[in-house]
Amino acid sequence: MTEKRSREIKELTLLYEERKREIQARLNNFSQIQNEEYFYELVYCLLTPQSSAEHADKAVHALKLAGFAENGFNPEDILRAKEHYIRFHKTKAKHLLKLREGFAAIAVALSNGLSSFELREWLITHVKGLGYKEATHFLRNIGKNDGLAILDRHILRNLKRFGVIRSVPKSLSRKKYYLIEKQFSAFASRVRIPIDELDLLFWSMETGQIRK
Repeated sequence: MTEKRSREIKELTLLYEERKREIQARLNNFSQIQNEEYFYELVYCLLTPQSSAEHADKAVHALKLAGFAENGFNPEDILRAKEHYIRFHKTKAKHLLKLREGFAAIAVALSNGLSSFELREWLITHVKGLGYKEATHFLRNIGKNDGLAILDRHILRNLKRFGVIRSVPKSLSRKKYYLIEKQFSAFASRVRIPIDELDLLFWSMETGQIRK
């Protein structure tokens, strides 16, 4: 390990100690989420790709106020509102309607004792618009992540920065996702920071916030 890399890792662990309590409190909040909130957490994770977390959060709030889960209207107008504009709103509106139609089966899968790994595979297969990153994000947000990695651009940039990967991939196949996830897990073990906590630490380093 080079002197520069050693110094960067030391700075990372010092920052972790500084933010550890806040990060753990955030993860604890995820584990306390009630089952009735699962639907909108999944909505949020379907909206975040190519849109900001802030806009997705505001769009979810608007959908809740309008009673989307209960009434099942076309949500496209809400998604395209300029105050929380969601990119690809036409496609995502269709995904949300399909999600609402099939959510009873999803709720059953979430409560039948599957491992986090099995749940992620099931969700990707059964929820239109959900990839590995989004499915893992959802599981983390409901406290069922159990060490799986959310490989978004913030995480990938930091994995490159710390020499875990050589470059940030333009796309992630299933095989590539699992390879980088394994490398991320090994790095987390090496620096002695749980992977779920390291995820939020990297996110806070990129955005200045510890959020979902």
